[in-house]
Amino acid sequence: FDNDKVVGDVIVRLANDAEKLTLLDGNEVSLQSNTLVIADSDKALAMAGIFGGLESGVTAETKDIFLESAFFDPDLIMGKARQYGLHTDASHRYERGVDPQLQKVAMERASSLLLEIVGGEAGPIVEAVAESHVPLSRSVTLRHSRLTKVLGIEIASDKVTDIIERLGFGVSFDSQAWQVSVPPYRFDISIEEDLIEEVARVYGYNSIPHIAPVASLQMSKHQEQKVQLSELKSSLVESDYQEAITYSFIDPKVQSALYPDVQGLALPHPISSEMSTMRVSLWTGLLQAVSYNQKRQQPRVRLFESGLRFIPDTTEKTGVKQELVISGVVAGPVTDESWDNTTKAVDFYDVKADVENLLDTAGVTDFRFELCAHSALHPGQSAAIFVEESLVGYLGAVHPQFEKLLGLHGRTFVFELETVALGLKKLPVAEEISKFPANRRDIAIVVDNDKVVGDILNCIEKSSANQLVGLNLFDVYTGSGIAEGKKSLAISLTLQDKTRTLEENDIQAAVDDILAVLSDKFEASLRD
Repeated sequence: FDNDKVVGDVIVRLANDAEKLTLLDGNEVSLQSNTLVIADSDKALAMAGIFGGLESGVTAETKDIFLESAFFDPDLIMGKARQYGLHTDASHRYERGVDPQLQKVAMERASSLLLEIVGGEAGPIVEAVAESHVPLSRSVTLRHSRLTKVLGIEIASDKVTDIIERLGFGVSFDSQAWQVSVPPYRFDISIEEDLIEEVARVYGYNSIPHIAPVASLQMSKHQEQKVQLSELKSSLVESDYQEAITYSFIDPKVQSALYPDVQGLALPHPISSEMSTMRVSLWTGLLQAVSYNQKRQQPRVRLFESGLRFIPDTTEKTGVKQELVISGVVAGPVTDESWDNTTKAVDFYDVKADVENLLDTAGVTDFRFELCAHSALHPGQSAAIFVEESLVGYLGAVHPQFEKLLGLHGRTFVFELETVALGLKKLPVAEEISKFPANRRDIAIVVDNDKVVGDILNCIEKSSANQLVGLNLFDVYTGSGIAEGKKSLAISLTLQDKTRTLEENDIQAAVDDILAVLSDKFEASLRD
């Protein structure tokens, strides 16, 4: 600086907001309050560690020179030059850190050169230090095992020691580790990996051989029979459902209406009164999602969700039992409106087919649907789902009395399955394919209207011979020619043997046996 242009003492401070400073290149900048400046008692002289000021700069008329040599904390200088659109040699160095012990040496050298070149006399050196901000020497430990693991090669201990010493570090080796004293000016060395990088750099990257890493692979422990939630989700997506995610806490009024016999877990600090109870079923959130979509002109809605439901249980440690379930909701037409098909509203059997497909994906073969009463479902269109003898879920139409409460338009169907209760799926077993022809026989039986078709089909499967390979109900008829309170069921039977061609008397004997069992258990008779 030109000493004659410096007023009073020289200090280092943060700039005043919008303080002006003309730089050495002639451009004026408006300083921000986060910028460190060198100033006198009157004004800012320079941007610390970045750029000097024009007004206090040395000119041809300067007689007395004021020298300043400093160390600034890199955190205070970092990014400030870019903040003003500048990039100087000073900012490049100070941002990365300079040797905090070099200032006095630099001052003495600059003074010596000035005296040698221009003459004059040197004044005293005044030193101001904030000890808390001056970086100290650091000690970093470098383990030989870690060095070998990272680089992938073994470097002799004396070679590593020599490399570290040549870098100007103090080093001692003991117990397979180097204790390295890092000089204050090496701001880039703070952890063990920094030292490993330095050793590799000096040793030579080309001296490190290219050896592909070797890793041992271990098969994950996965039980093939366990039902995967991702498989169930994929099955529903393939059935044209879309996954939804709803809140686990819902409106207690809606839940108590759907489940009057279950007291949900109340939250001590709810977001709102409409979200103050933990759900005991995923239906509540899904039905609200249906209402939301219907109010936005989306008549066809097919959603599913997987998540936890929270059932109060005093036997549990937390007082609530958490069960993972997968639930779905369907409303509107079966398919989107199109010129090549008629618009048909979804019914109970459409959703039942989706559930059957879901159970088939889970590898469940022994399941059944039983008519049941459920507080949230229509009494005539609801069923309990059993796997073997365990109740795993429910299926049915939402009770009409809740449609207004939930804001639903039209008939809405729901289902819910407890995934853990599905158990282990049965794995497919390869069997010999019969080389002999299959034979189909159709029978039409008359039974009482209250007889459940599923029970009849299950009875045929269990009581028939091994030759029965196909069973299908293809017609249900009531009306003219059928007595009051009766219904006619048309069933196809497909019979096939793996060892021989079935003769007519074999086929007729198998059909007669089936008819005898149906007559005995269901009072069924052949239709005339």
